[in-house]
Amino acid sequence: MAYDALIVGGGHNGLTCAFYLARAGYRVRVLERRGVVGGAAITEEFHPGFRNSVASYSVSLLNPKVIADMELARHGLRVVIRPLSYFSPVDDRRYLILDKDAERSRREVARFSPKDAERLEAFHAHLDGKVELLRSLLLKTPVNPDGGLRDLISGLGLANQVRQMGLKGQGDLLDLFGKSAGDILDSWFETDVLKGLLGFDATIGNYASPYTPGSAYVLLHHVFGEVNGVKGAWGHALGGMGSITQAMAKACVEAGVEISVDSPVREIAISGGRATGVVLEDGGDLSARAIISNLNPKLLFGSLVAPEHLDQPFRDRMASWRCASGTFRMNVALSELPSFTCLPSTGRAEQHGASIVIAPSLGYLDQAYMDARMHGWARRPSIEMHIPSVLDDTLAPPGQHVASLFCQQFAPTLPDGASWDDHREAVADLIIDTVSGYAPNFKGAVLGRMILSPLDLERKLSLTGGDIFHGSLTLDQLYSARPALGYGDYRAPVRGLYMCGSGTHPGGGVTGAPGHNAAHEILRDLKAHRARHLQPAGGPQG
Repeated sequence: MAYDALIVGGGHNGLTCAFYLARAGYRVRVLERRGVVGGAAITEEFHPGFRNSVASYSVSLLNPKVIADMELARHGLRVVIRPLSYFSPVDDRRYLILDKDAERSRREVARFSPKDAERLEAFHAHLDGKVELLRSLLLKTPVNPDGGLRDLISGLGLANQVRQMGLKGQGDLLDLFGKSAGDILDSWFETDVLKGLLGFDATIGNYASPYTPGSAYVLLHHVFGEVNGVKGAWGHALGGMGSITQAMAKACVEAGVEISVDSPVREIAISGGRATGVVLEDGGDLSARAIISNLNPKLLFGSLVAPEHLDQPFRDRMASWRCASGTFRMNVALSELPSFTCLPSTGRAEQHGASIVIAPSLGYLDQAYMDARMHGWARRPSIEMHIPSVLDDTLAPPGQHVASLFCQQFAPTLPDGASWDDHREAVADLIIDTVSGYAPNFKGAVLGRMILSPLDLERKLSLTGGDIFHGSLTLDQLYSARPALGYGDYRAPVRGLYMCGSGTHPGGGVTGAPGHNAAHEILRDLKAHRARHLQPAGGPQG
């Protein structure tokens, strides 16, 4: 049976893309390798009675237009804003809180440095001006440097936006793309824990030091979101991140999408230089006018597309496509909440509803990366911990809790041929011991744990190299160059083959933006060529 579109991979971007195509009246089928759709945004029971978001763990970047168009609230999605933004323990006595209330944040920082407290608002204003430019580009197809009139007009519009920033704003923008987060934060502040807390965002999904040039953009990438209309806020999806993708799946089915789980794809069928369908692992084949990949580009072009269909420069580009998140992910079942020595508590306290970040300085983050480069993992890892069960009582039995531990600076490939399978348990112990150094009751409260090393993330969720972003967010892998110059418009270098995953603009995170943007480009091609072949990939779009 022929389809208008086949989508390989049922992650959130694949579902988003499927929805827009089906809403436009096209016959769409999603093929998901695992037994559940959602990709990295899923909820699972990992210990009897305890459920949690498996990999993705927090909501902010999910685009409001996608939420509205798919009517995700009607399909069951509920998101609550975290009552406290950040809690960062320093030692047995000191901690830093950053709150949505700017005045409270200023008072908290003033306990360390009155000078930094006075500069905090100006720093956020400094970022906000650049964030607005990024927000304006999220749902727009990047300019194709080899494109036609439409791309020329888009390029002129972008150039005008940058021109309106003025020379000072343009210089600041260059700094954010070219400088390190550490250099920028050092130029603004003197307080170690403030710089460590802010700099942690620059290392999320980024196997690098906060002093690596270009890391400032990664910091910016994590602040352009919003929750329930509140810009920059972070929230929790009730029921875990799987509630997002289950709501998306319901929207897709309602729109007419056919979803097939346990349907791994072995290869993209290509005939006469055009993608014509897919071959499943069981030998079955399906055909469609458009074949759409929600996979990491390295996985798509390294495993599913035969090399003879790609020219040598593109094969070289994919061979050098950097996938290195350096992420180690854990979910733990807890008999009780952690009590931090610096801010003791009996039972629930406001810090438990915050993003709890162990990153006491930029030096700490830098050393974690150096350790990972040398030994394979940080001896003192940086950790972001969320305890979603304080906001959502569906995740754990009464009086007990679940915690998400998102840990940075773990080598995707261990040195000297070592395997993560031989070290994952010891590293998980190290992470729990690190948290227990700040909250001594934590280790004894652990009832069970789910461990996801970089290798586990690749095996379970097809995150190549454990990369949560489907490709590093560096200047040479962003915008029109994501995944390659000439193919940043979601069209692959094979006619009829498209890309809709996080390896395309605007990159990683649970945004839905790549799926939204890819769908609109595919619709242009389908509508313009209903009675004949699709437009050749990379050709003029004017």
